[in-house]
Amino acid sequence: MKQWLVLFQKEQVELWRNYKWVWVPVVFLLLGSSTPLSTYFMPQILEDFGGLPEGAVIDIPTPTGTEVLAQTLSDFGLLGVLVLTLALMGIVSAERRSGVAAIILLKPVPYFSYLTAKWAAIICFTWVSLGLGYGLAMYYTNLLFDAVSLERWFSSFFHFGLWLTLVMTIVLFYSTILKQTGTAAFCALGTILLISLLSSSFPAWFSWSPAQLANHATLVLLEGEGLADYTPVLLSTLFGIIGLQLGAIAIFTHKELVD
Repeated sequence: MKQWLVLFQKEQVELWRNYKWVWVPVVFLLLGSSTPLSTYFMPQILEDFGGLPEGAVIDIPTPTGTEVLAQTLSDFGLLGVLVLTLALMGIVSAERRSGVAAIILLKPVPYFSYLTAKWAAIICFTWVSLGLGYGLAMYYTNLLFDAVSLERWFSSFFHFGLWLTLVMTIVLFYSTILKQTGTAAFCALGTILLISLLSSSFPAWFSWSPAQLANHATLVLLEGEGLADYTPVLLSTLFGIIGLQLGAIAIFTHKELVD
């Protein structure tokens, strides 16, 4: 356990040294504040800079607080995923390519401890970044629009964070099995996009898909109730996280022995 904690702390130090603990949360804070602020001031922005003819009346329906937060989650699902993937795509592949991984594993360090410590570090990183951004979105939404219940906010935060956990596990998986950082990022984003497209295009066939967690988070936020088929979605997500981790450990063990 002590060895695992040392590896976990090492990953946190690396994230600080690369300023990822600074710029990624800042990006999430900007994303979290941009939707409520831009939505609230949109009529004024259009009036001042929209080039509308004199006398034109701008009548934009005021969204509810839950609608504003739902749009914020959509932004996190697009730009947030992209930012996290670009920030963490070299979490293993960069160390393999530079030889750092081989040095660490000669200590000896179990492959299981090496990869699970990395996974725990990036998941902690992801949840904190999401919490900061979504928390700021909640603050501005309650300030500028109608208040959203803390229960709905927390439930949507938890389920969307669980979806991001799977997303980051996919990123770690490809970073583990591929040495080229760019290729790992491309494959990870392609897999995430494929899962999302299949889930949205064929909802009846893929009602169990982990990508439905993002929809569940939005429904809980807007309606107070989530998906009817929530249990299969949750189980597929958990099995996906565990399976990808075990698969990454098995493949990485073999690759390190033969590369």
